[in-house]
Amino acid sequence: MHRRSPGLRAIAADLPQTLRLTLLGGLMVVGSALAARAQDDAKDDLIVSHGYSYYGDLKYPADFDHFDYVNPDAPKGGEIAFAQLGTFDSMNPYTIKGRAGALSWTMYESLLGDGPADAYGEEYGLLAESLEYPADKSWVIFHMRPEAKFSDGTPVTAEDVVFSHNLLLEQGLPSYAAAVKKRIPKAEVIDEHTVKFYFTDGISRRSLIDQVGGVPVWSKKWYEETGARLDESRLETSPGSGPYMIESVDVNNRIVYKRNPDYWGKDLPINKGRHNFDRIRVEYFADDAPAFEAFKAGEVTFRSEGDSKKWASNYNFPKVEKGQVIKADLPDGTPPTPTGFVFNLRRPLMQDKLIREALALGYNFEWTNESLQYGLFKQRASFTQDTPLMATGMPEGDELALLKGLGDIVPPEMLTEDARMPHTSDPERLTDRRNLRRAMKLLDDAGWPVGSDGKRYNAEGEPLRVVFLFNTASEGTLGAVVENYVANLKTMGVDVVLEKVDPSQYTLRERDFDYDMIYDSYASFLGAGTGLMQRFGSTDAAISTFNPAGLASPMVDAIIDKALFAETKHDEDTALRALDRALRYEFFMVPVWYNPSYWVAYYDEYEHPDPLPPLDLGYLDFWWFNADKAAKLKAEGALR
Repeated sequence: MHRRSPGLRAIAADLPQTLRLTLLGGLMVVGSALAARAQDDAKDDLIVSHGYSYYGDLKYPADFDHFDYVNPDAPKGGEIAFAQLGTFDSMNPYTIKGRAGALSWTMYESLLGDGPADAYGEEYGLLAESLEYPADKSWVIFHMRPEAKFSDGTPVTAEDVVFSHNLLLEQGLPSYAAAVKKRIPKAEVIDEHTVKFYFTDGISRRSLIDQVGGVPVWSKKWYEETGARLDESRLETSPGSGPYMIESVDVNNRIVYKRNPDYWGKDLPINKGRHNFDRIRVEYFADDAPAFEAFKAGEVTFRSEGDSKKWASNYNFPKVEKGQVIKADLPDGTPPTPTGFVFNLRRPLMQDKLIREALALGYNFEWTNESLQYGLFKQRASFTQDTPLMATGMPEGDELALLKGLGDIVPPEMLTEDARMPHTSDPERLTDRRNLRRAMKLLDDAGWPVGSDGKRYNAEGEPLRVVFLFNTASEGTLGAVVENYVANLKTMGVDVVLEKVDPSQYTLRERDFDYDMIYDSYASFLGAGTGLMQRFGSTDAAISTFNPAGLASPMVDAIIDKALFAETKHDEDTALRALDRALRYEFFMVPVWYNPSYWVAYYDEYEHPDPLPPLDLGYLDFWWFNADKAAKLKAEGALR
């Protein structure tokens, strides 16, 4: 399913779920050749279109038949089953309590559908058949499809759209509500199938039309009749309008979704060749060991592998050797997720950059990769790794001019030094003595000398204690990586408390920012949007769960503003390159590793487009089931 997760869908319409790297054109001017190619109609400063992109250069014309990469004749049927680690106690993905079940957001559609997996920053009408807006993007009107309906048969109307928008403001994440209220002062029902949103004057025009177009639409009637709240944990769900609906839920064990045979939108061009499985089954496991055994037994039929040890050494069982299970390394055109050991800057101790620098030196990527990860990973340096937006060397040209123009909030060394790169370490031994000496000196300089017991204390006699929060449901090798990192920190005299907690406790403490360090991630970016503020900005740093470090930097804020108000793609890219440089300079995360491709294993009953689109693996979206192959596997006893 090529869809944004609920949090992403709700807060950041600019997220790179599509990562087209080709440069987009300049700011759309009505009547220009560019606009004429992309938009359906433009009259008197009014743009009418079947889809939306900020610069107006949509890849697919209004009469497109299907996305280029899908198989429009893909057969429907079959089942795909994958494993999920941890637990769940809710089927409401918007709850602020409990843990929501996997894919529980998937039943709900929005005015604009997910962007195609071969074009970045574009979205096409789903519940809406068209939209219109002025060139200054001060408002937008969506014209909805009258045939759209929820799974209970009731129509999806403009009242439902405005109700959903307001429900998120009243009962959604506080950081989302605060940001949206400032930017979207009014939503209005024009008639049963027409809705209008107004945008605040004087703000960036980014993440407005696509933001409101991406809000999930719920049934107003259901919420009013049941009295349910959006922020409560519950298993009962409102009807959705999407291709899938719930078949069964077994708390902490299994969720089964089934394709809605009466799905109203199955023949839309945006949906052709997609949503091909009759059933999607999610099996829950406490950890990855039983999950892998379930895959070998055929209880689980698809596996996306993240554990290098398993990938290197465990996929040699007979079904793989017989070709009944396909092991594939598939290309991934998206930048890697910026993952690493995140410092919680809300804690006074972690606000000292000397301490962060010292703690980082305890991580030995080279040894970790060679000794624990079979040398299969690359070391990540950037938030836009391996893309044209990755900062390299010293700032030059327009990027340098942008940084200089920000004045004193940019440290002088940012202008004269290379973009920060990860330190290197000895691959032969876990503890790199050179790095250890550097780290010890940094801690001394920070006012934490070594005491007589080998541990570090400040002038008040307080120990240098760091709480590292770890989720026990995390995959096996990660546990070993963290334990070895912690061992190196202890060698420095740091009193590290590695707190391993179950998924429920982990979620609660993560939401409360109850940690000094955590293994976590941010979202990568290839475009400007107000979601950047929510992830990296100061305003919501204290409350945003999408900013686990609590980063609050005037320099970062100013660069994001430059990106949001950029009027050309060149200026936007320049600002984003500067942003990558600034985020790395602020150093709120120890970057770890990344895999430049998808590691997947699946029973030989599934097929996919070849080649795959660059921006999505799409196994729940545009892969399909081959009934003949499935029958053969069953006849051979490979599947039950």
